[in-house]
Amino acid sequence: MKIQDIPAVPLEALRKGGVIPAHPLALNADRQLDERRQRALSRYYLDAGASGMAVAVHTTQFEIREHGLLEPVLSIAAEEAARHGSQPILIAGAIGKTEQAVREAELARTKGYHAVLLGLAAMKDASEDELIAHCRAVAGVMPVIGFYLQVAVGGQPLPYSFWRRFAEIENVVAIKMAPFNRYRTLDVVRAVVDARAEDRITLYTGNDDHIIADLMTRFTFMRDGKPVSVRIKGGLLGHWAVWTKKAVELLAEIHQRPDARTASEWLELDAKTTDANGVLFDVANDFAGCIAAIHEVLRRQGLLEGIWCLNPRETMGPGQVEELDRIARDYPELNDDDFVRANVDRWLT
Repeated sequence: MKIQDIPAVPLEALRKGGVIPAHPLALNADRQLDERRQRALSRYYLDAGASGMAVAVHTTQFEIREHGLLEPVLSIAAEEAARHGSQPILIAGAIGKTEQAVREAELARTKGYHAVLLGLAAMKDASEDELIAHCRAVAGVMPVIGFYLQVAVGGQPLPYSFWRRFAEIENVVAIKMAPFNRYRTLDVVRAVVDARAEDRITLYTGNDDHIIADLMTRFTFMRDGKPVSVRIKGGLLGHWAVWTKKAVELLAEIHQRPDARTASEWLELDAKTTDANGVLFDVANDFAGCIAAIHEVLRRQGLLEGIWCLNPRETMGPGQVEELDRIARDYPELNDDDFVRANVDRWLT
């Protein structure tokens, strides 16, 4: 499957740049898949206006593979997308060594997904040549979205030279930049420009600590003596697994009315969003409670029954509940509680 095989509507959605939530996993008290609530989450994202969904990624919990949940979780999201009719871009996570990653890409292709978000955490000991060969093998199955994962949650530093070579792979359709590091983010953007791939590769922020500033910045580099400017078009974010309706409204404002706020007002909103993200992602406890806190927000809204994760040790960090109360109180403009309240019963039906 090549980039040109992606249907026109989802490909255009990806190219334009949109809100792509990293899809959580709904479990019951026995830590078994809660299919009703899993479907409700997909319905929430699609009704909120998300341009796509990323499934079987970090927020979905990588352990789904060990529990036999990879296939059913991929299927549920694809089924809900087909029923919705908006033709969202469907992205599946693919991880592991080359054999596993290729197998997961093949599964995603059979389920109607359009691209895979390729995690490289299992390849930490690989050379750059081996990493590129790995990426090419997966890209031979279907379009690939690069993933620069931050070191704190299992990623590794990837130099400019890797990203330059990666951007030259013809079946790479996008890159999610999530190193939580400005220097490393610039490495990726510059590599795409230098590889002359800016028209093929759409840039997405995964920097949950810098969302608005990433989306507002024009990146300009010299090439052949002339300036070339590119933008980060959208976000593929764990942060956008909650308050998704507000994220859609925010991105629409950035795309359509960037002058509606002054530069200082945008930076103020960026700081508020980063403060909220620090709580959601449990920065105070080295990101230990990042998935459980996303679950807690969704639980408070009625979308999830509890915050259970497949790993019983994965839960919210000390003080995180109180911090969630604080951001809910101090930043009501960031949440979409009213939208969820008006629709949650229908999504759960």
